[in-house]
Amino acid sequence: MLSPVEGKLSEILDEHLRMSAAISASASERRSWDRSLPVLAHDLVEAGLDEVEMLIEYQLPLTSKRADVVLAGVDRRTGDDAYVIVELKQWSHARVWGNDESKVLVEYKPGDPQLHPSLQARGYSDYLLDFLPALADRSDAVHAVAYLHNAARDDVLDLYDMVHDNRTRLFTQTTRGAFVDYLRDRFAPKPGAAAADRLLSKRVAPSKQLLEHAAAEIKHQKAYVLLAEQRLAYEMVLHKVDKARKGDSKTVVVITGGPGSGKSVIAVALLGELAHRGHEVLHATGSRSFTQTMRRHVAKGSSRMQGMFKYFNNFITAEKNALDVLICDEAHRIREVSATRFTPASQRTGRPQVDELIDAARVPVFLLDEHQNVRPGEMGTLRQIREHAERKGLAVQHISLDEQFRCGGSRKYEEWVLKLLGLDGGTPERWDGDDNFTVTMADSPHEMEAMLRGHLESGRSARMTAGFCWPWSDPRNGRLVPDVVIGDWARPWNVRGDRAVGSAPPSALWATQDGGFEQVGCVYTAQGFEYDWNGVIFGPDLLYRDGRLVTVRAASRDPALKKRDVTDEQADKLIRNTYKVLLTRGMVGTVLYSVDKETQDFLARLMG
Repeated sequence: MLSPVEGKLSEILDEHLRMSAAISASASERRSWDRSLPVLAHDLVEAGLDEVEMLIEYQLPLTSKRADVVLAGVDRRTGDDAYVIVELKQWSHARVWGNDESKVLVEYKPGDPQLHPSLQARGYSDYLLDFLPALADRSDAVHAVAYLHNAARDDVLDLYDMVHDNRTRLFTQTTRGAFVDYLRDRFAPKPGAAAADRLLSKRVAPSKQLLEHAAAEIKHQKAYVLLAEQRLAYEMVLHKVDKARKGDSKTVVVITGGPGSGKSVIAVALLGELAHRGHEVLHATGSRSFTQTMRRHVAKGSSRMQGMFKYFNNFITAEKNALDVLICDEAHRIREVSATRFTPASQRTGRPQVDELIDAARVPVFLLDEHQNVRPGEMGTLRQIREHAERKGLAVQHISLDEQFRCGGSRKYEEWVLKLLGLDGGTPERWDGDDNFTVTMADSPHEMEAMLRGHLESGRSARMTAGFCWPWSDPRNGRLVPDVVIGDWARPWNVRGDRAVGSAPPSALWATQDGGFEQVGCVYTAQGFEYDWNGVIFGPDLLYRDGRLVTVRAASRDPALKKRDVTDEQADKLIRNTYKVLLTRGMVGTVLYSVDKETQDFLARLMG
């Protein structure tokens, strides 16, 4: 028979598990909760705070990240809403990793170092203050706690060095009494359901403080200062934003342009200027590599500013017109729907992703290249966006960068590529040169690599890419496998994951970080990036036969093209678009090579 305390605990946990987002969690998460949540619930009961609300696996707004538990209640001193984010860890022993106090090594937990749990919890609390404007002026409203309820204090003593203020605390099994006292000091013994409801219903948008921080960061970055010719698109967007605010209206803006037309430079410049003007604005893409690079290079390591860069699928549950502006960069990566196999059933509505993005802001801005759809289910084109906008009764402003300028590369070369691949209805033409852009052939992958390495050593940026026609193995014994084999030449694909492998950078940083040249890039890694010199290996999925280039679906190793619901016509378009992306990464020159002799001879004839 349960004791009164045990009965109360069972009642509390049943109710919180029933009401929380945990309903869609994995079995391993549930096992973890089975051990951790009763400890936390017991401490609340002992503190006399059994009516404080527990939000389990609370999803932070506009992100996939989840906090283990958010305690919601009444501030004991002020009577205002009060929240504590609790990061629960079952670790029994942990120590600081090397000289980096922000990382810890956990005993009996193999793998890379873990983020310090107090910093993890503090990061969640700072994020809420940055993205819930109602809390932005109440910095004391959200506190953070790491609770290592299986550890003795002496077994994690190193970790206390990172606890510097009362808003972020660390407690263990042997300091459980202090944790109970902390809870009593934080919360009044009153119901917390109303505070929890208000947290879940608060309007989501970047706070004024975050916008000011982002504006200041971008303003001083010379890489995002616009050229004179780029200002037309930039000024047109600012005009539409001012008009929407003054007239309480809504407009969709679509900016189209090929590689080198400056779409992303305009996007970042708009982000900085709109933030400076106090508009609630965010940047989003559908590419993990591109978003991670933006967070690294534009945010410059600022954890606060990194939150300004989102993914398209972060807006499934976004409030309608909660933002003034949503800048959708690389919008050709828009998917048919946002839902994945990890999406909770309650959010699997079948609603088109483009509708979610249009609805999220008064002025959604889409920047895209219509010939860069390379995966099944991508639908970001001017026509499709216009159709969805007009169904909602919204006006669409189209701005074409290709008709105005290029800030790198060659418009003439891009048109030549479109004809080569049959993407504009034309036929391949002889390349007769461009004073500002070089196109050349290599007789072998050895020669291509040597040519590009020479440019790299002279201070230029350079990368090699290839069609997805070779297997892609996982690393073995801590080393990448040289899967791209052409005769006696072999190189590995770029890293697939978020962690470096030896000197090879993570996938998202392949195009920008030292070490990337030693691997062959695939379309999913190269897309969205530009470098001075570009090497492209034509695989057996694109061959010259009977007077034209034909695609060979069976030669592709891309898992996306193995799906039965992808038609041969769709596969043909996706393969051609893939090579369009690969062929247009270079801003100074491109080196071509085909593994097929007949195709190599055809390209050589076009080169003269």
